[in-house]
Amino acid sequence: MAFMAVLESDLRALSAEARRRYPAVKDGAEHAILKLRSLSSPSEIAHNEDILRIFLMACEVRTVKLSVIGLSCLQKLISHDAVLPSALREILATLKNHAEMADEGVQLKTLQTISIIFQSRLHPENEDTMSQALGICLRLLENTRSSDSVRNTAAATFRQAVALIFDRVVLAESLPAGKFGFGGQLSRTSSVTGDVNRGINLSDSLDCESISGGPPSMRGTLTETGRLGLRLLEDLTSLAAGGSAAWLRVNILPRTFALDIIEFILSNYVAVFRILLPYEQALRRQICSLLMTSLRTNAELEGEAGEPIFRRLVLRSVAHIIRLYSSSLITECEVFLSMLLKVTFLDLPLWHRILVLEILRGFCVEARTLRILFQNFDMHPKNTNVVEGMVKALARVVSSVQVQESSEESLAAVAGMFSSKAKGIEWSLDNDASNAAVLVASEAHAITLAVEGLLGVVFTVATLTDEAMDVGELESPRCDSDPPAKWTGKTAVLCISMVDSLWLTILDALSLILSRSQGEAIVLEILKGYQAFTQACGILRAVEPLNSFLASLCKFTINFPAETERKSSALPSPASKRSELSVEQRESIVLTPKNVQALRTLFNIAHRLHNVLGPSWVLVLETLAALDRAINSPHATAQEVSTPVQKFTRELSAQYSDFNILSSLNSQLFESSALMHISAVKSLLSALCQLSHQCMSASSVLGPTASQKIGSISFSVERIISIIVNNAHRVEPFWDQVISHFLELADNPNPHLKNMALDALDQSISAVLGSDQFHDYKQSKSLENPEKMEVTLDKLRSLEISVISPLKVLYFSTQSVDVRVGSLKILLHVLERHGEKLHYSWSNILEMLRYVADASEKDLVTLGFQNLRVIMNDGLSTLPAECLQVCIDVTGAYSAQKTELNISLTAVGLLWTMTDFIAKGLVNGPLEENETGVGSIVKQVDSEKMEGETHSISYNVREHASYIDDIDCERLLFSVFSLLQNLGADERPEVRNSAVRTLFQTLGTHGQKLSESMWEECLWNYVFPTLDRASHMAATSSKDESRGKELGTRGGKAVHMLIHHSRNTAQKQWDETLVLVLGGIARILRLFFPFFKTLSNFWSGWESLLQFVENSIVNGSKEVALAAINCLQTTVTSHSLKGHMPMPYLISVIDVYELVLKKPSNYGGSAPDKVKQEILHGLGELYVQAQGLFNNVMYTQLIAIVDLSVKQAMLTNDNFETEFGNVPPVLRTILEILPLLRPTEHISSMWLVLLREFLQYLPRPDSHMQNEDGKIDQSRDSQTNHEAPNGTTITPNKVAVSPGSGSTAATNSRIPSYIFAEKLVPVLVDLFLQAPALEKYIIYPEIIQSLGRCMTTRRDNPDSALWRLGVQAFNRIVVDYVSKLTNGDPETTMNKPAKTRIWKEMADVYEIFLVGYCGRALPSNSLSSVVLEADESLEMSILDILGDKVLKSPIDAPTEVLQRLVSTLDRCASRTCSLPVETVELMPPHCSRFSLTCLQKLFSLSSYSHEVDWNTTRSEVSKTSITVLVTRCDYILSRFLADEIGLGEYPLPKARLEESIFVLQELARLLVHPEAASVLSLKPRLGSAIEENKENDENRSHLFVLLPSFCELVTSRIKNTGASTNIASINSQGIGSGKAQFS
Repeated sequence: MAFMAVLESDLRALSAEARRRYPAVKDGAEHAILKLRSLSSPSEIAHNEDILRIFLMACEVRTVKLSVIGLSCLQKLISHDAVLPSALREILATLKNHAEMADEGVQLKTLQTISIIFQSRLHPENEDTMSQALGICLRLLENTRSSDSVRNTAAATFRQAVALIFDRVVLAESLPAGKFGFGGQLSRTSSVTGDVNRGINLSDSLDCESISGGPPSMRGTLTETGRLGLRLLEDLTSLAAGGSAAWLRVNILPRTFALDIIEFILSNYVAVFRILLPYEQALRRQICSLLMTSLRTNAELEGEAGEPIFRRLVLRSVAHIIRLYSSSLITECEVFLSMLLKVTFLDLPLWHRILVLEILRGFCVEARTLRILFQNFDMHPKNTNVVEGMVKALARVVSSVQVQESSEESLAAVAGMFSSKAKGIEWSLDNDASNAAVLVASEAHAITLAVEGLLGVVFTVATLTDEAMDVGELESPRCDSDPPAKWTGKTAVLCISMVDSLWLTILDALSLILSRSQGEAIVLEILKGYQAFTQACGILRAVEPLNSFLASLCKFTINFPAETERKSSALPSPASKRSELSVEQRESIVLTPKNVQALRTLFNIAHRLHNVLGPSWVLVLETLAALDRAINSPHATAQEVSTPVQKFTRELSAQYSDFNILSSLNSQLFESSALMHISAVKSLLSALCQLSHQCMSASSVLGPTASQKIGSISFSVERIISIIVNNAHRVEPFWDQVISHFLELADNPNPHLKNMALDALDQSISAVLGSDQFHDYKQSKSLENPEKMEVTLDKLRSLEISVISPLKVLYFSTQSVDVRVGSLKILLHVLERHGEKLHYSWSNILEMLRYVADASEKDLVTLGFQNLRVIMNDGLSTLPAECLQVCIDVTGAYSAQKTELNISLTAVGLLWTMTDFIAKGLVNGPLEENETGVGSIVKQVDSEKMEGETHSISYNVREHASYIDDIDCERLLFSVFSLLQNLGADERPEVRNSAVRTLFQTLGTHGQKLSESMWEECLWNYVFPTLDRASHMAATSSKDESRGKELGTRGGKAVHMLIHHSRNTAQKQWDETLVLVLGGIARILRLFFPFFKTLSNFWSGWESLLQFVENSIVNGSKEVALAAINCLQTTVTSHSLKGHMPMPYLISVIDVYELVLKKPSNYGGSAPDKVKQEILHGLGELYVQAQGLFNNVMYTQLIAIVDLSVKQAMLTNDNFETEFGNVPPVLRTILEILPLLRPTEHISSMWLVLLREFLQYLPRPDSHMQNEDGKIDQSRDSQTNHEAPNGTTITPNKVAVSPGSGSTAATNSRIPSYIFAEKLVPVLVDLFLQAPALEKYIIYPEIIQSLGRCMTTRRDNPDSALWRLGVQAFNRIVVDYVSKLTNGDPETTMNKPAKTRIWKEMADVYEIFLVGYCGRALPSNSLSSVVLEADESLEMSILDILGDKVLKSPIDAPTEVLQRLVSTLDRCASRTCSLPVETVELMPPHCSRFSLTCLQKLFSLSSYSHEVDWNTTRSEVSKTSITVLVTRCDYILSRFLADEIGLGEYPLPKARLEESIFVLQELARLLVHPEAASVLSLKPRLGSAIEENKENDENRSHLFVLLPSFCELVTSRIKNTGASTNIASINSQGIGSGKAQFS
């Protein structure tokens, strides 16, 4: 509907325009509008002539406006198929008339309508309409009056019409759909590679036909449309030749235009000429003839300006014919190509040659075209080698740069053109060639086209090679299979022929331009060509071209400023095509961008062709070695590349320099060897070895050249290592080749090369052993298929031996110590890193290490031992069973070597490691069957050790068990023991001591796994013989002092190392060994004695051990004696507690101790004491552990031994206490062990023996204890003498009575020392308190007596602590006894005589000590005030215990004892009052305080209160004390009055006054129990009254007794003394009390 509306609108416009001048047109338009409204579709309009007629009528008017409207409407009708074909002639006639109009707009509308007609269904179908339609376009084109726009539009319309016509020809003739060819000149991309690839993509559809041979079957008949196209082609050819077109009715037309149309048809409708024979004939006879004539002519058609255009079109047409129709037009194309090549030789204008070069370049960059040309011509024996000619022509153009005067400018321009092209800017030739600069640019353009053409050939060869590889005619260079001897594929043969024919010419030209060019873009393009062609040669296995291109490329890689020496190649390539860089580098090296890109190209080629380079690797490696030297040169620098392009774009960050990138590429090349074929790897390694060999001979010459040669060798070695590392999984085929080179290098006299070879060997072996095939050893053993497993293991065995054997060969094949050291270092690294992977090389390794042990060089021995240590610590589990004995022997050899002491010591420790390993294979010994006792302990210890060792074993338990089954563990173990025993006699004390320790430590650790027979062999063949030998050597060795190691000289005299006095003789050193032997025996006896005692003849061994111990203690050194004691002691104490020590063994030990103590020792100084101390400590510990085994006889023997030790100590140290003031060491030890000797319950009777034995060492009873009256109490004294072992009598020191004056020094000189007694008292008291009740109360009196004698030493030696300790001990015993009596302890249920004796002894001690030794002025000037206060406090404490604890407790003491105790207090209280008044003031204050305290105790015992628990004992004590107290008070008061009278006006002494006041105050407060009051001597009347008033609490009967004294005091002079108030109070209380009682 939109179309109808538009058409109606156009009709209205037409009507309005024709309204005034053309009414007919107006009426027709209105009529057409009415008609149009009745129509509904374009088809209805087509059948109604009125609509078309009105538009034609408007055109016939031939006015511009109406014509434009009419033509526009005609276009719409034609476009919408609203016109019938029958109206075409009328329409064409109208258009012809309008084409003659002078208006430009109408002419353009006319051409536009023609174009629409050719595109619609009105397309002309016959010659008349076709020629008429085309003629309209051509007449407008040839009309000189037409404007440029009209002419251009006419040309475009004609071209479009031609295209539509030939499209209909293709459709009518049923030709393949689509257009073929390139549709004109192929546009250029930014690189030649891109041009080649694009040309391939655009010509893919014709490949099959071109490759398969000639054109398909041709047809000779044409359809009507085909004939129309042929007529048109013939007329165009005629016009292009300068003639007329009869059919088109055109007499003249620009030849350029006609030729352009023909070129268009030739390039776009290839199928028309290939299938339709008339067209093919027209092409051959007319068009080719035209083009040949045009190529030969020199006439100017349209002037000078037009000639280049026409020539360009001719050449483009020729190019299309050659490119598209050469298969069918062989002769014509050969002529064309020959003519084109001649142009390059002729002296024609430069623009002409450039046009030809552009055509040739187009052929070269089109792979399909070049392939067809080479197949049809160069490979055909009868045809000309046109491709070779083209390449040579292009090469001549390139080589012309050498003879040009402006060659440098031209080369710079060429570089600029390549750079512009790389940036996407196309350079074009300027028509104005008058300028010199334009001339240079034109020459550069020609060279650029030639270079691009050559590169096109190169990339075409590479492309065709890739195509042949894709279709399977060629094998990929990465293929694993070897190539055939000769390629047979069509494309492969073509490629090989092209390479053989063209490579030399191409190489010369490209190398020339590359050497002269510096531009980055051109260098990149040429290097791409180098890479492509070289890779193609590699794929084709073209060795000579490959080597030549590689050699040429290598020349551009590195620029050395110094002159280079060039050597000829040994490869099968032209000698002129390869060189070796041998440079003396004196200046800095600068890598230009060209060098960098050339190196990158070389890396790309090597990566691509690594499998096919073969001997050509030498070329690459020589360059890479030079690069390596440059990279490592401190003077080398690299210029930055400006703008990277495509493949050579830097992928790394800009912060990395070119050196970093090149170094990485260098490394990656060899790392990629893992992807190469085995043969390729061999070739690469051969090339590296060859390079190294070439440089080895020159390395001995000094100078820069030698340095460079060593650098090349280093490069080769490093790269060989890299290859080994990356091919470790398949190293077998080339391992021998590499190792032989390393060994040869190690034999070189140059030390640098030696070290290099050793390092390389180290890295290579480590790399191979670290590969996966060695990791898979266990998997190989677990394969189910035995045959496969056997094959795999054989392969591994062969590989492992070949890898390790070079080390042995290297060691034994040289006498150089450095090389041997290097081989041992390598072996050490191998064992440390990969020792667990070795299985078959151990015999060679151990043989080598055994040989090293005998070497005289310290370095060799040290390294050999380091290897052995790694094996022993980490590799025992991987050793074959048959190698273990060898390993033990090797370890023994290192233990016995004399080169390095530390090695021997460590080797001995490794023997322990071996025993740990062997012990895992032993069958459980008898001890492990025992789950309790020592067996379980040993088992626990061993399990802990085994747990720690588990991590060092590489196999699991099951694997290890199966491995151990094949080992004779007993034989190996005895072999180790034999080695250790022999080493135990080594002359070096350190070694033998270490061997002894190891022997016994291994026995102790693994003894529970040894069988009975093994233990017997160990004891009689190793343990006891070791002891005997050590003992013999200790007894027979020299006692002469030996000198230490000489350290140097000073002042001409030798300076020796100082040796400690404890080991400065051979005998002392053997004593040290003997001590270790004894310690080892002690350990195994401690662990396995329960088992040993079951062995036959062990008792004889035990006796020999006892004999040795006895002899060692008596005759040996102190250290040996102590070790011997410890040996016995450890054994006994370890097993006595558990009941594993039989009685004979225990008795034998005690007998030995007793015998030793009786015999005098041969050593002097303090050693005997230390030995005795150790024995005594041992006895104490022995008794503690074996208490249950002791009986009365053994205990008595034990106490006798201790007693003997005490007596001996007192005899030998009688002046020790006096001199040093300390207890002698032996006695101190006895004091330490004494608490341990408590008799057990089953020998409780021994308490008396123990206590009495040591009571004798307290002050003896023959000491005269005097009371205050001077009488000596000897009733309980007894004399006891003791016989010492030598028959002398030991009499304790007597206690001498000290005078009351004299100096301290004089006193000490006469008073014996009681230091031992001081230490003994607390110990004895502790023991006594722990004794059983029966034994305790038997010994009670003796203990009290002894403590009393200790207390009485105060007067003779007040500074001594003995009396103080005696007081404290006595207090403890009394308190303990009274407490138990008070509490009714069952222990106190003894007979009365015994108790009475105890109380009497206590009373004696209290009486003697309190009366004679307390509260008195003692003769000591050395006691400080603090000590005096402490002594006074001690006196008060004994009074407190007596007064508050003893006399107030419900004890069962006899009455006479109680009376004695009260009397003792009274006697002590009488000190102050009994003295004459003249001497009271002279008495020290503490004496009066002591007297008052005793008086206060009497008041306390006499007083009564309801809170006191009154008992029978308390009553008796109160009765006794009140009587004594009243008498004492009366005496004090009467003495007070007498003194007052005697003094007269003089005041009384303070002490006397204080005593009187205290008495009066206490009397005033005193309340007496009625029972106590009953014993007072009162008048009968007062006594009866008191008896009747017993219930009265306030009983003060004692006041009546003292009333007379009170009355006398009233008249005394006491008013001002402070006692008057007390007297008055007492009198009033007494009177009041009397009244109350008498009332």
